[in-house]
Amino acid sequence: MILHPIRMRIIQALINGSRMTSQQIQERLEDVPQATMYRHLKKMVDAGVLEVAEEIPNRGTLEKVYRLPEKGAIISAEDLKRASPEDHLSFFMNYAAQIIGEYGNYVKQPDLDLVQDGVSYRQISLYLSDEENIQLLTALWEILMKAIQNQPDENRRRRLISIIDFPQSGKKTAQQQREDLH
Repeated sequence: MILHPIRMRIIQALINGSRMTSQQIQERLEDVPQATMYRHLKKMVDAGVLEVAEEIPNRGTLEKVYRLPEKGAIISAEDLKRASPEDHLSFFMNYAAQIIGEYGNYVKQPDLDLVQDGVSYRQISLYLSDEENIQLLTALWEILMKAIQNQPDENRRRRLISIIDFPQSGKKTAQQQREDLH
């Protein structure tokens, strides 16, 4: 349910307890047709991924205000443990497909200028202990959570930042290497 690109963007708009009407969400996802937006909002509410926080009278109708449930569209640690390798690969492929789709839309623009737009993609290999890795991810998360509070305006463009973190396969941990020595 949550791995659909439009639904992921709706979730991103509502992160950190944000509450928005369909119109406010539509302003954030301006490339999504209104009928498509309503269809996804309904599916997400029906599946429990979104909640209607309140209904506000507006010109003779009730306008819904959406929010993420307190324990919303997050895959729990237990669900991750129970997922098969094929499930994990499917989760990741959907994530990667969303990135590829968004980048494909970007590069099809007329007057494309990657340098001026600050486009960057690179892979960095780091040697980190588990603790150092958690510290790095926590620091990145804090910076991103501050930036996610920014509201759209004429000086801001929606930017996608994707972070993938996993240990290289086939490499032993430092603990396993020490055990091999003894």
